[in-house]
Amino acid sequence: MAAYRSALSWPLISLLLIVAGSIGLTSPPAAWGADPAATVSAGATPELLQGHPHRAQILRLFPAADRLGPPEGEPPSAAVMRGDDLLGFLLYTDDVAPIAAYSGKPVNHLVGLDLSGNITGAFVIEHHEPILLAGIPERRLHEFVAQYAGNRILDPMRVGAMSRPGYVMLDGVTGATVTVLVQNETILRSGRAVAIARGLVDPDPDADLPPARVRMEVFEAADWDSLLDEGSVGNLLVTRGEADDAFVGTPAEGVGTAPADERDQTFIDLYYAYLNPPTIGRNLLGERQYDWLTDELDEGEHAVLIMANGRYSFRGHGFVRGGIFDRFQLVQDDRGITFRDLDHHRPTALVADGMPSFGETAIFIVRAEHEFDPGRPWQAELLIVRQVGALLSEYVVFAGDYRLPDAYLDRPEPPVAVQDRADLPMWVIIWHERSFHIAVLGGSLLLLTLILFFQDWLVRRPRLLSWLRTTFLIYTLVFIGWYTLAQLSVVNVLTFTNAVIGDFRWETFLMDPMLFILWSFVAVTLLLWGRGVYCGWLCPFGALQELVGKVANFFKLPQFNFPPVVHDRLWSLKYIILLVLFGVSLQSMAQAEWLSEVEPFKTAIVLHFQREWGYVFYAGVLVVISAFNHKFYCKYLCALGAALAIGGRLRQFEWLRRRKECGRPCQICANECEVQAIKPTGEINLNECHYCMDCQVTYYNDRKCPPVVDKRKRRERVPVAEQAVRRIEAGMAGKGDREKPAAEGTTSA
Repeated sequence: MAAYRSALSWPLISLLLIVAGSIGLTSPPAAWGADPAATVSAGATPELLQGHPHRAQILRLFPAADRLGPPEGEPPSAAVMRGDDLLGFLLYTDDVAPIAAYSGKPVNHLVGLDLSGNITGAFVIEHHEPILLAGIPERRLHEFVAQYAGNRILDPMRVGAMSRPGYVMLDGVTGATVTVLVQNETILRSGRAVAIARGLVDPDPDADLPPARVRMEVFEAADWDSLLDEGSVGNLLVTRGEADDAFVGTPAEGVGTAPADERDQTFIDLYYAYLNPPTIGRNLLGERQYDWLTDELDEGEHAVLIMANGRYSFRGHGFVRGGIFDRFQLVQDDRGITFRDLDHHRPTALVADGMPSFGETAIFIVRAEHEFDPGRPWQAELLIVRQVGALLSEYVVFAGDYRLPDAYLDRPEPPVAVQDRADLPMWVIIWHERSFHIAVLGGSLLLLTLILFFQDWLVRRPRLLSWLRTTFLIYTLVFIGWYTLAQLSVVNVLTFTNAVIGDFRWETFLMDPMLFILWSFVAVTLLLWGRGVYCGWLCPFGALQELVGKVANFFKLPQFNFPPVVHDRLWSLKYIILLVLFGVSLQSMAQAEWLSEVEPFKTAIVLHFQREWGYVFYAGVLVVISAFNHKFYCKYLCALGAALAIGGRLRQFEWLRRRKECGRPCQICANECEVQAIKPTGEINLNECHYCMDCQVTYYNDRKCPPVVDKRKRRERVPVAEQAVRRIEAGMAGKGDREKPAAEGTTSA
């Protein structure tokens, strides 16, 4: 077995080196009526708001305010006045859209809207997010909501995305993704509902229209200027001075700056056009090239022509085959559309009358997977990059708008009833946005299910099983752990327990689809196989330890295991930790969350070791120990593993095979079990087993398992004995033949 494990070590080592280098349960009150002074008479001064619990926040949202009206309307909001002048409205998000966040409770905000529908600011009033109470400073929540001030309530706002024209990009909070997603939805849904109800804004009538269809039968001859004037060709002109100014305040300020007399020179003069309509595509490309292009396009695909002059290349000089054009993309609504080499064609000629010559041209194909709608506005986005070090660079984004003229479109009638996105539960929206992650996770869980059901077939093919298991562990660490941050935690167990005791709602647990799907799968596997399926295959931190152990084995690092008597007692530590955390959670979930930092999961997986040095040191020590004592943390300290082991006692089936000789006297499997889950008497302790199936490989190995070895040898003796008998018989027959002629000769004599 060591031979085929070693064969997999080099790619594993390379991967690890690359990755290592990159490295209160009550609802909050709305507080409108917390004090009678919250609503004061006309002519009052701000001092009369002294009794209001959020007086300071109100005055920051509306510094000129001197009185606050009562909450009224549907949804409720309060008028903010100065004398007889209406300044805007205040709302508490709990009164409008109390969406459950990570803790199962909503985050309550105070939001101000002026009469133009602009957000004057937002404050976190109260929250119960335990994930923010350990490792993530409280101020990060307040810094997040401070980004809303000055933005229009109808502006599209996205969390954690790259800057795009027409969109407000909000910096997220690493490690609190669900929380800030819920906050964003809460503030926007509440604010838009109040703004529309109060007549401050009108909703977008085109938001839910079906995709438009290009009118392929429409064609008119047109020259370059005509196409440019009607908007069929867009233009983005950036001068050297504008490019320099965009980097002011960044580390790239002053890098490659143009002299004062060259600031008005062209940095890049970029043109772009949507080619599907015949009037645009045929006039620009010519009939033969346009016909070729339309033949190349599959159903739902679109073509865009990019042309440029200037000192900056939109393609980039670092582009390599198989890579991405990293300086240019399209953006429609909240979707960025990037292009690879297979999406790129060079036009053979551009033939529109009157068009200038261009030093750089390209046709890009928008694939059907992007669900591009030619009837919706889009932007051509150009990233200007400047190097600030050997490996570091800064970039700024310039964008040009584009909207296809209506003459080239057929717009389908909107459906009779279109469900407003605001009417959908928040968890449904999150599941839709994470559909790719869900599909990949679902596929991997299906694969793991097949592995478990067909384990008897797999363990007879140890090379295949070893390759499959190592690959799955890498997937678990990289995709489930570092990419989707779907590391289960004992905090999830405590939250679920408190919810069952208190106010249980499925919406609380549906907010994170990856965790919900994983927990659902784990619940099933606990009944069928026990704790080991999650701990041995799906835990990212467990996968990290096991991969480190494989690297250690490759380099033949010494292994230090505790004597059985010590090992058996150390097992109990994780159950003690679980009991302490559970007891504390009954009194204070926040305190239990802080104590759960005994788990290194947040540091090593969720925050990618980007944390205060004490947390990093603790997690790093545990990883290093796993190189010398296999999965040390999992065996002795993991409270989550203890909780799963308790649940695993409901297991209904025995899948791991044993022989009567196991432990009496054979100890091969017990000695080889790296988590020491096999007793000297031969039984497997399924409360501690991580389901690596190494013992099952040995079970069928006729070169290692003594009973199977004996059977093999007996089978091998049969043909040997038969061969010996045949040789004896052949020898006797030969002797008889030799004696017969001799006897005949004697007789004749």
